Amino acid sequence: RFVNFIQSVYEGWINSSQNPLLSHQVFREKVFPALSQHNVFLIIIDNLRLDQWEIIEPEIAQFFEIEEKETYFSILPTTTNYARNALFSGLMPADIENEHPHLWIKENVEGSKNKFESDLLAEQLIRQNIKVKYNYHKIIEIQEAKQIEQKLDELLGASLNVLVYNFVDMLSHARTDMQMIRELAPNESAYRALTKTWFIHSSLFKVIKKLALKNVKVMITTDHGTIRVKTPEKIKADRNTNNNLRFKFGKNINTKEKKLYVCDNGEKIKLPKGNIFSKYIFSSENQYLLYPKNFNYHSKNYKDTFQHGGISMEEIIIPFVELIPKYK
Repeated sequence: RFVNFIQSVYEGWINSSQNPLLSHQVFREKVFPALSQHNVFLIIIDNLRLDQWEIIEPEIAQFFEIEEKETYFSILPTTTNYARNALFSGLMPADIENEHPHLWIKENVEGSKNKFESDLLAEQLIRQNIKVKYNYHKIIEIQEAKQIEQKLDELLGASLNVLVYNFVDMLSHARTDMQMIRELAPNESAYRALTKTWFIHSSLFKVIKKLALKNVKVMITTDHGTIRVKTPEKIKADRNTNNNLRFKFGKNINTKEKKLYVCDNGEKIKLPKGNIFSKYIFSSENQYLLYPKNFNYHSKNYKDTFQHGGISMEEIIIPFVELIPKYK
């Protein structure tokens, strides 16, 4: 029912002001208004599902009052290069490509698609006429996390600090690639437990506990969630089609599966158009999209892995939490 609901309303949401909070509206609606009263630390934990937030919330609640807890909706595709670029830019992907083409990396280009997040945030601050000192840090390596711990007092000199932690994203990919991680987290419950184990021993939690002693507001969110995929679907496509298992973008894409959400023109939902024959196809529920070649091998290899890019409650409905230190 949720998938049917999204398919029926999504285009209207994107082209109307009557919508729930979406990725490209988060900074404008939630983060920027708080800057007039607080120094803000926005912590973005990549790939954090709502249930994963619920499992770490009691740990954080020891040190912070939860001032507000709500959800927002990730845009489609529910992937980092679309949803997080929209988050930082305050624009839908098609508008980023049109207004800042040097900051948008096309789907068929190799390498990272989200290496301009700080630049996109800078452009959004200018567009909103917000003149504050800000810092942006993406934390991937353990050493980077420790450096944030060490220079936390220095960061307090800025009105806005944005910290992107990629560990949960790396955990989901490791679970796909490594049999040991699959055995540690064979299902959602174990995956939540593994997330909690990481969190309570992480540099991120140390940073959060230190912030609890400062006069700051902390916001925690993500760019999209993930879903455990179980149902392989065959799809035929051009060789230049992207590799994501939950959505496809390209030309000559064909499938017999009727549950997919097909958008023949990306401009309708403010996504880059590509060429005249390009279209977007989004998987729903727990499907994953595979090509006929080596279908049986890949269906076994990817079954029960956590993926993102398509339409499900787990991918789309994500947490946004505002925290105030208990002990000022």
